[in-house]
Amino acid sequence: MKVVSVLLLALFTISTLLEAKENYLELKNGKICLRQDLTRGGAICYISKTGADRNIVNIHDLGRYIQQSYYAGKSVNRRPEGQAKVWSPWSWNPIQVGDHKGNPAIILDSKKEGNTLYVKCIPMQWDMTDKPAEAVMEQWTTLEGTVIKVRNRLTCQRTDTIYGEGTHNSQEIPAVYPISSLNRLYGYFGDAPFTNEEIDTTEVHEIIVGDPDHFWGVYNHVTEKWMAFVDDSGWGMGVYSPSATGFLAGRAGSSRQGESADAETSYIAPTRTQVMMKNSVVEYEYYLIVDNIDKIRKQIYKIHTKSKKS
Repeated sequence: MKVVSVLLLALFTISTLLEAKENYLELKNGKICLRQDLTRGGAICYISKTGADRNIVNIHDLGRYIQQSYYAGKSVNRRPEGQAKVWSPWSWNPIQVGDHKGNPAIILDSKKEGNTLYVKCIPMQWDMTDKPAEAVMEQWTTLEGTVIKVRNRLTCQRTDTIYGEGTHNSQEIPAVYPISSLNRLYGYFGDAPFTNEEIDTTEVHEIIVGDPDHFWGVYNHVTEKWMAFVDDSGWGMGVYSPSATGFLAGRAGSSRQGESADAETSYIAPTRTQVMMKNSVVEYEYYLIVDNIDKIRKQIYKIHTKSKKS
């Protein structure tokens, strides 16, 4: 009887481990380990140094992670339909991970081919409760050294009449939530981009939801199209989005020592203003570089130079 119990326990453990492993896709090399969560729309949920077990992506709730998020149409009060009070009125806002109530996006496809991860999902409307968006999101991710390259696509399939069309909305391309222990914010805000002028550091603005006097920092002159959060040693995560025209960045919560599961988080979002129609298809590329601040910038220069030659 004991032997049977031990065998059953072993089989259960193996089954649980296999199931857990199937819940994410992974890329790993000698420097970086990256994972995408198949229970959360396939969004990037984990980045660490290879061999370490410290995730520098905040995953406290479904509004965090590193994910696609878009806005279309006018802001609408839908509270009788289950819209959250704090997010009302709100525009059409499909996001990759899930809604404010914790209902996750629906995975349609996922695979790993060589050094490329692919995911496809039906996103959720952030402000609503368990309401899938009329859209499909896709993501292609590759890893080379300390550089993560991502291509995102949103295919709109809207049939609603409540949000309207033709509204100019600022888009997050993408929404990135590093841990708040990466608490020093850098970028280049000068007039001579890609000439190795000195990097700038800037104040980290703290957002308080519902308080218009405390919002993310708004940066409209980030001429090298990147910003980075790093720790006291200068190591951290840079976000380079070549098609961005501005950035939002800051911190939620006062703690500068937060980790991946904590409420406190850092935030970077390259932005661009765009009109999204009911049948729009939106695509863009961005890069995450995980390294010391000087090396982050050097990698961005390499990417920029290569793109100019192609």
